[in-house]
Amino acid sequence: MEFIKRNYEKIILSLVLLGLVGVLVAMWFVITADQQQMADMRDHVTHPPAKPLPDLDLSRQQAVMSRMQSPNNLDLSTTNKVFNPVSWQRTANGPLIRASKAGPDAAVVTNFTPLYFSIALDSVITNTLGNPPRYVFSVTDETATRPGQRHARHQYASKGDTVTDKSLGKNEGFTLKEVKGPPENPDQLVLVLADTQATIALSKDKPFRRVDAYSADLKYDLGNFSRAGLRVGDHLAFAGDDYNVIDIQSNAVILLAQSNQKKITLPYTP
Repeated sequence: MEFIKRNYEKIILSLVLLGLVGVLVAMWFVITADQQQMADMRDHVTHPPAKPLPDLDLSRQQAVMSRMQSPNNLDLSTTNKVFNPVSWQRTANGPLIRASKAGPDAAVVTNFTPLYFSIALDSVITNTLGNPPRYVFSVTDETATRPGQRHARHQYASKGDTVTDKSLGKNEGFTLKEVKGPPENPDQLVLVLADTQATIALSKDKPFRRVDAYSADLKYDLGNFSRAGLRVGDHLAFAGDDYNVIDIQSNAVILLAQSNQKKITLPYTP
């Protein structure tokens, strides 16, 4: 107590000084907080937070695009006769046929026939002079342009020989590559075709045969027109125009109109 009595002025002064220091420190925090608050208020006024725009409603535009992709085609030919009445034409034999069945599209393919290229072993020619056997082949190309070339023709070859006949087309060429079994009575002959370089095997009991093209039968009732055995390159005249047969597939005939170069595809429905 004596110490306090002798130094109370110093104690009071120290407490006052500590209080001033505490006030100064508190004022620094207050000023810093006030500056930060002022800066936030300034930023909020000058740079307010932007709200995201709502998504655009494109449902109408999408509906229009959908309708444009799938347009509504009006059928005024088969279901509606008010704006498109049916007219009829008389055929050469007398019966009436709807005019909608006229024109080249009304032609009907009635039959298809495959055209084969085949090679068969007919016989073997042997001799006593030591020469190798010669084999007699029967070659048939039903796709040949000339009718006289469509029948079977004989070709002769020994092992290693190449048969060529340029005047009768590329299908006539082949090479006798191998003879399996006794040469005088072979079990099998191996040939290499000139057109496809394919290797084939044949014997007397099993000739080689492949489909190279088709012919077709066509009829057009309105003009009383019919044609059997049509081939690619044939010319036709019906339905008021001339047509060329440009292709015959396994299920359709394709015609080319001479007047406007329009292609007409006639499907085959068995």
